[in-house]
Amino acid sequence: MIRLLFITTVVIAVFGSCRSARKIQSAVTPKDTVVAPIVVVPVTNPRADSIEFIRKSYQQINSNRISYTTFSGKIDVDYTSGEGKKYNVNAHVRMYKDSVIWISVTAILGIEGLRAYITKDSVKLLNKQDKVYTARSVSYLQEVTALPLDLSSLQDLLIGNPVFLDSNIISYTNTAGSISFQCIGEFFKNLYTIRADDKLPQSSKLDDADELRSRTCFLTYDDYEKKEGPAFATKRSISVSEKNKLDIKLDFKQYQFNETLSFPFSVPKNYKRN
Repeated sequence: MIRLLFITTVVIAVFGSCRSARKIQSAVTPKDTVVAPIVVVPVTNPRADSIEFIRKSYQQINSNRISYTTFSGKIDVDYTSGEGKKYNVNAHVRMYKDSVIWISVTAILGIEGLRAYITKDSVKLLNKQDKVYTARSVSYLQEVTALPLDLSSLQDLLIGNPVFLDSNIISYTNTAGSISFQCIGEFFKNLYTIRADDKLPQSSKLDDADELRSRTCFLTYDDYEKKEGPAFATKRSISVSEKNKLDIKLDFKQYQFNETLSFPFSVPKNYKRN
């Protein structure tokens, strides 16, 4: 079940456009960080105009990142496996930024089946159904999801901030309702699409930068609300494929920012250690 939860937070979809993209000959900013400095370029020719447009849009994307100290949410998760099996679970998520992610998964009759406690260094799991305790390093996230996740990137996925959006943008497409950017990072090629009016995430498509792999992830953002302050996408649909395909829908029924939270996690004496 924890594998399902990690994959549902993962990554990333396309809201595709068939129009041709304007090619930018070189990287806009260094590719080591998402939040890159914005440098104004005089608009004296078409290429400079394109670069200036990308820089301003990229700056707006970063300014729309959700800033928070704590976050909690209740999520309905609908999951369809590659074999066509369908599941529905509820996930309660609590986070303290850059510190911890706490997840409790319940299924039928509201019985808790799994609890997770994730920090920068470790992943701890309580399988309450089988009474098993598992402790691993944070690299377990990568083993389970086959994605280069750590605490920070997993928190961004849950909160709805851009992930694997590299500043090495090589092209863009500007339509009436949306703007798509193609960037190439260390791990993925990302086609990231925002709404043209407010620059909020609309979708993203990740294709593995390693041509020997066929890993692709899709995610869309919908039904934005601002009742808690920042614009928050309450509905997301996800498709992940490589050897198998997973289709997932997330529906945030409740969410709150910057409240005082607890993160209870204790291992009963009768639990087996895995």
